[in-house]
Formats: sequence, C-alpha cells, structure tokens
Amino acid sequence: MVNLLQINSVCGIGSTGRIATDIHALAVSRGHCSTVAFGRGPAKNCDRILPIGSRSDVLAHGLWTRLFDAHGFGSRKATRNFLAAVDDLNPDIIHLHNIHGYYLHVGLLFDYLKRAGKPVVWTLHDCWPFTGHCAYFDFIGCERWKTECHHCPLKSEYPASLLLDCSRNNYRRKRHLFKGVENLILVTPSLWLADLVKASFLGDYPVTTINNGIDLNTFRALPGRFRQDRGLDGKFIILGVASNWAARKGYSHFLELSKNLKSDERIIMVGVTQEQQSKLPTNILGITRTNNAVELAEIYANSDVFVNPTLEDNFPTTNLEALACGTPVITYASGGSPECLDERTGFVVARGDLTALGATIALVRARGKAAYSEDCRQRAEGKFDRNNRFEDYLDLYQQRLGGPAAGL
Repeated sequence: MVNLLQINSVCGIGSTGRIATDIHALAVSRGHCSTVAFGRGPAKNCDRILPIGSRSDVLAHGLWTRLFDAHGFGSRKATRNFLAAVDDLNPDIIHLHNIHGYYLHVGLLFDYLKRAGKPVVWTLHDCWPFTGHCAYFDFIGCERWKTECHHCPLKSEYPASLLLDCSRNNYRRKRHLFKGVENLILVTPSLWLADLVKASFLGDYPVTTINNGIDLNTFRALPGRFRQDRGLDGKFIILGVASNWAARKGYSHFLELSKNLKSDERIIMVGVTQEQQSKLPTNILGITRTNNAVELAEIYANSDVFVNPTLEDNFPTTNLEALACGTPVITYASGGSPECLDERTGFVVARGDLTALGATIALVRARGKAAYSEDCRQRAEGKFDRNNRFEDYLDLYQQRLGGPAAGL
C-alpha cells in the first residue's frame, strides 16, 4: 500500500482541484491511502483531507501579496503547522499541484522537501513556478523569465501587487529554493509548457507530459432542455466557457464577434461575473460560473461549436469537455490549447485573428455539427479518459518509488 499526499490550492473544485480528487479516488479504489491537502474554499468529492491554514490566513497572505509583491512567501504559521501534520502523516510520495494561491510559504515547503528526501511529483498547471511574478507571460511576449525577471509588465495581474515590484527578488528566491530537490520529477499537461520548463531554471529536472483527463460518463451528448429553457430553439450556438473571463481568456474577442453575428446566431459565455453579465450585448447570453458538471455538459452538448479564444493557456480542460460532448472546437494557436485537436475535431487559427475566427465558425456552420460529433467523441475516449490519464500518474508514482508499475 502506498501513502500518497497531494497538495493543491483547492480540493474538488476548479480544474486542478478536480484533477487532485480524481487521482485520489483512483488511488483509494486500488487500496492505497491518499490525502489531499488544500488551502482555500470548501473541499468537495474527497473523504480524506488536510486543510492548510484558515480563511484569515488566506486573506492575510493576499494582503501581503498586494502590498509587497511577495506571493508565496506569506502563511508562515499555517505552513509550519501543515508541515508538522505532514510529518505525522508520513507519506511515501508527495504530489504538488498549484503551490501558489495565497495559502503556502514555498520557502518553508521546499526546505522541508529537501530535508525529507521523499519522492516528489510536481504537476505544473501554469508558469508561476519559474517566473518572478506572473502565471502566464507569452501573450505579451515577455522573455525575462529566461534570464532573470525584473520590472514586471504584469505586476497588476494575478497575483496582483498594488505597490512594489519585487519580481527580481522573487525570481532569485524561487530559483534558489526550487532547484536541488532530489528525486523530483516535473509533469506538464502540455508539450508547450514542457518546452518552456526545459528553457527555465527548472530545466535540470526530468520533465514528462501527462495530458489532463475528464469524466467521460458526465461529459457526453446529453439532450436536456437547455435550448428550450433559454429560448434558443433554432439558433446556431457559439459557446465559450471559462472559470474566469480575464483578458487573457479572450473576453473582448467574443464582444467583437458579437458585432457580426447573424440574426439566428447566439454566443453563450459560461463563467462570467454578474457585472460582466449585465454589460453583455443582447446577442450574448452570459451564465455565471457553475460547478454542476451535468449542467455544464448539457450546455456543451446543446451548442453547435465551442470557441476558445484564449491568448495563452496550458491544456484547457474546457476543450476536452466540448469534444467529449460531441462539439467541435475552434481555438487560437496559443499555448497548449491546439494540442487536443486533429483535423477531424476542430480548427486552429492564428492568435487574435478575429477575421479568421469568424470565417472558421461560418465553415463549421455550413458543414454542420453532425460532421464532427462522432470524431470528437472518439478522440476524447481515446486520449482524454481521466481513468487512463490518472493511471499514468499511478504508474509514475511507482516508478519514483522504485518498483514495477503493476505494483500500484
């Protein structure tokens, strides 16, 4: 029996939180001991959790970040208490996910990992581990991370600092802390991120790619009453889904697309805030964020095309969910987003090319969704079944523990 500890900012919510709990469920089903440690929000779909700190700790860390641009270097007491609990838990292997998110002191964490000497798997869900501030940078063309961050052009973006720019010092501290952990392997969900990691100060570690997976029993072609209930019968539906419609996700691009829609076309944007919802034009239906996967699957399945105008992303699970529901995907050639597609399941257009995006939507409409649906579902079943992808993690754990994969 293996004793597994996963560490993530959230548990059972959001894409990374669901990945952690899905891995947990698979490990437990094999008779192993598994715990998910997390720092924020409620825990869902997990029977063995280890909370890190409290809501007040998160708020204090957030204030520390806003004032001093020292994200990841707050939460000292919460982290010390957590690491004491880890000693009691005595896991065989530690799997890191997002270690940013206002809940951990990464210096204390990595000092512990170096002392403990346990095998560590670290899944990078974005670029924060090798920058001095930001989680993404490619969409503005910044390359400071390759040498040394300074004068960060994204200081006001997550994790936002309102006053100081400490990106140079943060970069140096991370480089010192994150290097030199024995028996650590990095995992990236996309080849795009793997290439960035290899060019960063983390490039001395081995890097492997394991794509994200989704629940194919939930995300499938569900008929439902979404169209009828929303008054969308007879409309061609262009869908966009995001957990946070920041500028990087292409929010403004949907607004531009809406200016050229035909009278029988509608855009659906899932994940908007109430403020964003109130400002959308009449031909865009805004739906606030939902953690109800069945409801979301029904929206995917009742849409004609899924459009992901992200300006930078790692390996978005929204693309996979759309494919599993039989809906073709159009995305920009940015980040790892195109990696989930082939010529039968969707299209990739140049980043920011709204003319090409509109023309490709028209192409899908002319051909009809039915021409793509079966291939979309087959691709999801062949490559993105969460059971298979998380089996890859169990195999990786056993490799790090020095035994045969079949043993786990």
